[in-house]
Amino acid sequence: MTTIRPRSILPLPDQLISQIAAGEVVERPASVVKELIENAFDAGAQSLRISLEAGGVKRISIVDDGNGIAPDELPLALMRHATSKIHSLAELEAVRTLGFRGEALASIASVAQVSLTSRTAEAPHAMSIDAQTGALAPAAGGIGTSIEVRELYFNTPARRKFLKSEQTEFGHCLDVIRRAALARPEVAISVHHNGRAVEHWNAGAASLRVAKILGEAFALAHLPLAEQAGPIALNGFVGLPTTSRGRADQQYFFVNGRFVRDKLLTHAVRSAYEDVLHGERHPAYVLMLEVPPESVDVNVHPSKIEVRFRDSRSIHQFIFHAVQRALAQQAGISQPTTAGGHATHLAPLSDSTTSSASVTNPAWLPQARMRQGMLPIQTRVEQPLAVYDALFGPRKIDPNTTHLETTSAAQTESAPSVRPNANDAAVHLNPTHLTEPDTESTRGQIPSTTTSSANATADEDHPLGFALGQLHNIYILAQNKLGLVLVDMHAAHERVIYEQFKTALAEHSIAMQPLLLPLSIPANEVEIGTVEENQTTLAALGFDITIQSPTALAIRAVPALLKGADLSALAHAVLEDLHAHGGSRILLEHQHELLGTLACHHAVRANQRLTLNEMNGLLRQMERTPRANQCNHGRPTWYQLSLTDLDRLFMRGQ
Repeated sequence: MTTIRPRSILPLPDQLISQIAAGEVVERPASVVKELIENAFDAGAQSLRISLEAGGVKRISIVDDGNGIAPDELPLALMRHATSKIHSLAELEAVRTLGFRGEALASIASVAQVSLTSRTAEAPHAMSIDAQTGALAPAAGGIGTSIEVRELYFNTPARRKFLKSEQTEFGHCLDVIRRAALARPEVAISVHHNGRAVEHWNAGAASLRVAKILGEAFALAHLPLAEQAGPIALNGFVGLPTTSRGRADQQYFFVNGRFVRDKLLTHAVRSAYEDVLHGERHPAYVLMLEVPPESVDVNVHPSKIEVRFRDSRSIHQFIFHAVQRALAQQAGISQPTTAGGHATHLAPLSDSTTSSASVTNPAWLPQARMRQGMLPIQTRVEQPLAVYDALFGPRKIDPNTTHLETTSAAQTESAPSVRPNANDAAVHLNPTHLTEPDTESTRGQIPSTTTSSANATADEDHPLGFALGQLHNIYILAQNKLGLVLVDMHAAHERVIYEQFKTALAEHSIAMQPLLLPLSIPANEVEIGTVEENQTTLAALGFDITIQSPTALAIRAVPALLKGADLSALAHAVLEDLHAHGGSRILLEHQHELLGTLACHHAVRANQRLTLNEMNGLLRQMERTPRANQCNHGRPTWYQLSLTDLDRLFMRGQ
């Protein structure tokens, strides 16, 4: 056995200290590009010119038109922990700039050849400094700063061996530049690689910058988002589920202008897409979260790509509901067809925009339709009564009244509307009083409408137009003012019913099913603490969990919908979600799965013939239903073919 001889404790040289820091800050050329761009933004730059050679290994040059650096401060700019960003602990705890540590330039200069040229508005000319020699010299240059980094890792060849190919490193640099361009659309940015122009983004609106970077598919199928709650604001764009991706490569989240990768934020957005996106697909989005600087800690990672919130649960819930409302309030956009059809926007219809025929004949009330002598579509599938009781409470049926009659005008007016409020899409954590449930006989039926294509035109305020007929009893063909609409009737009706179920569940809170005998499960210290701190939230989710001992919990009641699940595994998963995010995506997943099954059983089937009135009734329901543009797995429920598309198919005018 070899004996290790003790060595004396000695202070490290400044150069070695900077190289150690560079190992964390300067991982690859893209890390250098990120740090230099952030410095330019902090200096108030309005335009950037970025030039790279050999993927940034040979040369990185960034020229900005910011405030510049005073000549006597140029040597300080290259020193470790010298910065103009913060001067006190109070400023550190409320950082408003992207950079603040004062170690980036020193770390870069320790592993590369760096020269810096800068000029302020007051200086008669620019000054240049060489990082290796510290020599200052007059130089030519406009107001702003120019930094050139050559031969990255020239003095640490072992680190250079870890770099990938030129194209791979350039790809990483381009990713960093695109994130910066999304964060600051008001800044013009141009990119050159090996002397060739690669990208150029003019200063302009955020929507134009997003469309250019994320591409045409996202530009044609996204929803704007703007939410605010006190000092917290969320703005940006979320992609429609119908244009989801196989990889999570178009997900950009910024906190106070800083690009971050945060599990809490990703979880909140993913949860909002829970019932409109297949589990293996990923949404695309560009979101900007603005919070008070003192409420977020950005000093938790060397690359500053991770953050920590003081009240993470509130942030999670705010983002979740904001994104969910954005997906719900917009009734949908048709995905572009292969023929190049334009997207058609659906806005939820207000009472003032409903056609006169629909007002005269309340098409949404099944009783009204039945009084007109029209038979309901028989789409109901027998389900255990306990399922309905769990969803909507015990049913109350008047033995003196059949479902084919309306006993009074008041009863007709109290029938459920198929257009939920904007907030109905979210599963609220606060229990609400159980109200009178819908009867089983009316749920899942398509109401017909007396407005037909014979006496109404597609120019009315109905984005989906009016039915012309069925194709193979699977698809509905409808005409609107743009052209032809194709509707998958089963998928569309399934979505309508699903939203009705989900709204009823949210309004009636979550029914709790007491267990005959409490179930004891082992628990660790974190789970015990989570139960102790979240009794109100657990009760709102339908759970009654108590602390049995320092190492065990007792489950006394569970959500009635999920009583057949593995209760031990479910409880552990919910507690884990509560501890990390303040909400339970696991619970939502189980509920969405069951509601989706119920909706599928109640929806019209393929090869089922519908009348024109019934088809129009389904179209009107879709226009009033949140997320009607996609089924529960994110597949489109309808497409638009414009007259231009049809003319192109038949070569009219060519």
